[in-house]
Amino acid sequence: RSLVVVHFWAPWAPQCAQMNEVMAALAKEHTQVTFVQLEAEAVPEVSEKYGISSVPTFLFFKNSQKVDRLDGAHAPELTKKVQRHMSGTSLSPSSSDSAKEDLNARLKKLINAAPCMLFMKGSPKEPRCGFSKQIVEILNKHGVSFSSFDIFSDEEVRQGLKTYSNWPTYPQLYVNGELIGGLDIIKELEASGELDTICPKAQKLEDRLKSLINKAPVMLFMKGNKQMAKCGFSKQIIEIMNNTGIDYETFDILEDEEGRQGLKTFSNWPTYPQLYVKGELVGGLDIVKELKESGELLPVLKGEN
Repeated sequence: RSLVVVHFWAPWAPQCAQMNEVMAALAKEHTQVTFVQLEAEAVPEVSEKYGISSVPTFLFFKNSQKVDRLDGAHAPELTKKVQRHMSGTSLSPSSSDSAKEDLNARLKKLINAAPCMLFMKGSPKEPRCGFSKQIVEILNKHGVSFSSFDIFSDEEVRQGLKTYSNWPTYPQLYVNGELIGGLDIIKELEASGELDTICPKAQKLEDRLKSLINKAPVMLFMKGNKQMAKCGFSKQIIEIMNNTGIDYETFDILEDEEGRQGLKTFSNWPTYPQLYVKGELVGGLDIVKELKESGELLPVLKGEN
């Protein structure tokens, strides 16, 4: 009956240790909440079931049902979510109003998270209802660039957005923060030819990958970023790169599934991290280690070799 918060963590990630300290502090404050730590890589079948692709990730359960999740080391957001789920129905009128304001601010932020936002059941890769599947197919057919939010992942958003937009069903499509409508309206816009003028067009994947690879002279595609590596291989390559003193930029492939899969094919290199210099693939962790040992890494990073 009570709230259970599960932290999927990894011993190699320092940000997980920090969040464990935050959880310990929250556990003292909220004695009725159960806090659990699960080593993500030690329970792969559980991690896969709940779509855990990075650490730290927090799942929130009530009555054995998943009601919320938080990806990343965001202590204030974790605290806020615990407090929000604990308050439940025992809100006083004034705190109920402030909770409503908080939710509306969050909904507005989600709606404006991308120029074109689709609130759907499931994800574009795995729609979990026929209407969501159809709308994704239409948007993809027209080359629309859109981001999505799985309303099954957050019950508060699922219910709140219906009231916020005065639209009772899903999927819901927004462009520049404005509600366009659901599947029927998208079908009408497609039939009239207006859909192509309303929705932003997707840049071709190959063009997007080329511009990403050339975004900086030295580009590292990894899990996580310079400040927070989200896998052991990425952590090792960051340490090597930092010791060279060469300036470089990173791209978090966990934030972009299309880019993550597309780059493997584009470069004919199946794993991450991947290092590029002046738009050319150098290789992954093993090759960077070999270059370091042979003394060639610095000239390669400077584009001399």
